[in-house]
Amino acid sequence: MKAHQAGRTGVDAITIRDVTYSYPDGSLALDGVSLKIVKGERVAVLGPNGAGKSTLLMHMAGLFIPQRGEVTILGLPVNGRNIHKIRRNIGMVFQNPDDQLFCSTVYEDVSYGPLNLGLAKDEVASKTREALRRVGLEGFEDRPPHRLSEGEKKKVAIATVLPMQPKIMIVDEPTSNLDPESRRELIDLIKGLWERQNFTLVVATHDVDLIPHVADRTIILNQGRLIGEGPVRETLLNPELLRKARLELPTITRLFHLLEEKRMARGGGRPLTVDEGLEEIQYLIRELKRSRKSPVGKRLSSVER
Repeated sequence: MKAHQAGRTGVDAITIRDVTYSYPDGSLALDGVSLKIVKGERVAVLGPNGAGKSTLLMHMAGLFIPQRGEVTILGLPVNGRNIHKIRRNIGMVFQNPDDQLFCSTVYEDVSYGPLNLGLAKDEVASKTREALRRVGLEGFEDRPPHRLSEGEKKKVAIATVLPMQPKIMIVDEPTSNLDPESRRELIDLIKGLWERQNFTLVVATHDVDLIPHVADRTIILNQGRLIGEGPVRETLLNPELLRKARLELPTITRLFHLLEEKRMARGGGRPLTVDEGLEEIQYLIRELKRSRKSPVGKRLSSVER
């Protein structure tokens, strides 16, 4: 992953300038949003339901043309002249996979894109099999999508965009409606694809526990406005900013915040993930063994007794 990150050029993949968008009923979805996403970057768009996340993603994917402002994708302004070229470079995975899977078999859904590019049958078959292998669904070719689990459907939805070799991958609420095991599998899948392939990743979610696994930078929306952005650790450890977005600190962070209040953990050692939490606990145990006289050791000794 470090090599992939080091290979970033600093060139903008997506630039959004003062974009405003209202739906036909007059409701304002985006209100003067401006931001940039660099090629190869992993960005999470965070916000509560109704914040404007999906509408922003539709603009990033070239599916919506801004009513006011400007969107530039891979150096091309989003307009009627460039739209087809732009869309060929973007893989959009919708929140509800049933909005994306419309064929009678998994194979037909995954092969739909390369077939429409006019590729030869053998090449289409090769790309389809490879896409299914990458998402761990080899042998699912003849299965009807409506008979799959929600987690399997989401994997097929991701597989449908892989044969197009997108330069930008956009994923809307990937963990919604998933059981814990399927959630872990999908997180690992998204991380693995980004590490192995050269694309820019944008993930929209209100799941704060997901973000440290799939993003390096966070963009926070609420009521159609950008209210904060920055590195993941900086934004997710800012309770005031999250409160403005009607969100909470990550679960493991809240736990360690409570431990700090009870003087059972060191200040400033707040983890964002379970793995970081485990490292912090191991530190506290080492501290206890090293010196029962240290401040942390004394507190742990009192708890141990």
